[in-house]
Amino acid sequence: MSENYTALYEQHKKAGASFTDFGGWQMPLKYESELAEHHAVRKSAGLFDLSHMGEVWVTGPDAASFLDYALVGKLSAVAVGKAKYSLICNADGGIIDDLISYRRPAPEEGIDKYLVVPNAGNAKVVAAALLERAAGFDVVVEDASAETSLIAVQGPNAEAILLKLVPAEQHALVTELKYYAAVEVSINGQDLLLARTGYTGEDGFEIYVSNVDAAGLWEALLEAGEGHGLIPAGLAARDSLRLEAGMPLYGNELSRHVNAYAAGLGPVVSLAKESDFIGRDALTAIKAAGVGSALGQKLVGLKGTGRRAARAHYSVLKDGSLIGEVTSGQPSPTLGYPIALAYVDVEHSEPGTIVEVDLRGKAEPFEVVGLPFYKRVK
Repeated sequence: MSENYTALYEQHKKAGASFTDFGGWQMPLKYESELAEHHAVRKSAGLFDLSHMGEVWVTGPDAASFLDYALVGKLSAVAVGKAKYSLICNADGGIIDDLISYRRPAPEEGIDKYLVVPNAGNAKVVAAALLERAAGFDVVVEDASAETSLIAVQGPNAEAILLKLVPAEQHALVTELKYYAAVEVSINGQDLLLARTGYTGEDGFEIYVSNVDAAGLWEALLEAGEGHGLIPAGLAARDSLRLEAGMPLYGNELSRHVNAYAAGLGPVVSLAKESDFIGRDALTAIKAAGVGSALGQKLVGLKGTGRRAARAHYSVLKDGSLIGEVTSGQPSPTLGYPIALAYVDVEHSEPGTIVEVDLRGKAEPFEVVGLPFYKRVK
């Protein structure tokens, strides 16, 4: 049984949510229909409680150089107000977590400030790793996860819903906000951090708010979403949405046994940055070897030609021989056919390759396809 409850737990109960354990948290799996929630995000808007995610502030004169050392990306090159997707890795190149870092305005001259957002089950691990790696750097690492809630509005109508809550004089801050950028705006009468980010493949926003103000913001968003098709959405819809968008999930596609190149995240690694970083030597060697990983496998998309879906841990075969394993899979509500992510041997990873997945004793054909499966029309 989960030990943690978000500040919005009572709102979810009142809305009739079914709950599940996720990363040690009791989280809404769905409210009425996970399919309806999925389609709402694709066609109108969905409201998500993401308060199980972590929030770690990194502040100080060395904040930029410290994150260049602690993470695989070049965080010092991120402009104030922008965000960057990155990884925190072990010395062997294994992925401890994937995360987003936001560079915030300097609180004073000579001081840099970042908000690092790790995944739910990894929040404490990442905070501890950052604290350990901070030795020798003039930075303060503060884990604010326990006091912070995170609410997301995702879908084509997300911007219109936000504009109903933001003062008219700040509307341009919302409409002109670029993807992977953040700004402080007044929402529901409070100054909050608004980021144009998400995990659904749609346009949308994520809002950071204190726990004590989370319920008021949730209710205000639901009210503002009336007439715009906004409904609360749970983890089931979030998972089917992110899978269609080809986005990896830690614990499925990403782990300490996987490296960035195998996971298709090579561009996230900055081997060109001048500073050293943890995992650099290992990742340099892996890239130089020219294979997806030490095991010679690579993450690919699979499209089913039948109706039955592949699921996590199902075996991927070629001519009867084992060549890989499914990490995530289900029927795609948007596309109408089964989709999956899987690690397969590199020699069978080219799009157009036909493989089979062992669906509980019966081999069914799947085609290797490029990612993402779904991409919104902008």
